[in-house]
Parts: sequence; structure tokens; C-alpha cells
Amino acid sequence: MSTISPCVSCGACCAHFRVSFHWIECQGSGGRVPEDLVELVTPSRVAMKGTCGSNPRCVSLQGAVGASVACAIYEQRSDPCRDFDASWSAGEHNPRCDAARAAHGLLPLTPSDYPTLIPLSDASLAAHD
Repeated sequence: MSTISPCVSCGACCAHFRVSFHWIECQGSGGRVPEDLVELVTPSRVAMKGTCGSNPRCVSLQGAVGASVACAIYEQRSDPCRDFDASWSAGEHNPRCDAARAAHGLLPLTPSDYPTLIPLSDASLAAHD
């Protein structure tokens, strides 16, 4: 059984926060993020294009926030994107996720947005043999 992450119907974090990181994460420096998708913030930091303004939206975000979204560079995304957990996805509340969702008129995620798989005990497996 597979569970689809609520993130694929959200994308609020990608359209709410500035995504800045050290330039060493860019491909030209041996990292993964394509340089043409970033802009210089300080001499040592860059940010994903589209995330520095007053109405941020990452240039790599595809789709409609709150409906269906995807990251165009998912495998090449920066550490801040990799490190950002949706609320309850790792079993802990993330108020920043809630804030991004609220800014787009979305309700906060709850633990019930992540179904729990209950492992079968050996006894219950034996009962079905």
C-alpha cells in the first residue's frame, strides 16, 4: 500500500518562503541546483528565483498551490527544501508548514493526513494460513 504525501496537493511552502542557501549547492560548485534557477542574495548565499519578492513563488514549482503541484527539480532541490518537513509527516508539528498553508487559505495538516500502517503480528499472519 502506498500513501501519497499531502505535499503533492499543497506547494504552499514553495510559494511562501524565500529559499536561500550557500552557493556551494549549485552545480557549478559541485552541488545539485542549476545556476540558472538561482539569484545572488549575498556574496555567499543564493536563493531560488521567484522566492525573494513580496509575493514569493519558486520558479521550479509547477501546478496550482492547494490543488496539484510538483517540483521541476525535485532530485536537484536544495538542502532547505530537502530539510523542510510538512507538519506531521515525520510525526512532529511544523508551525512553518501551517503558516505557509494558512497564507494560501489551506487548513493545517493533522496527524490523520498520514495514515499509519499497523504491522501484522506473527500470530495474525498464522491465523490466515
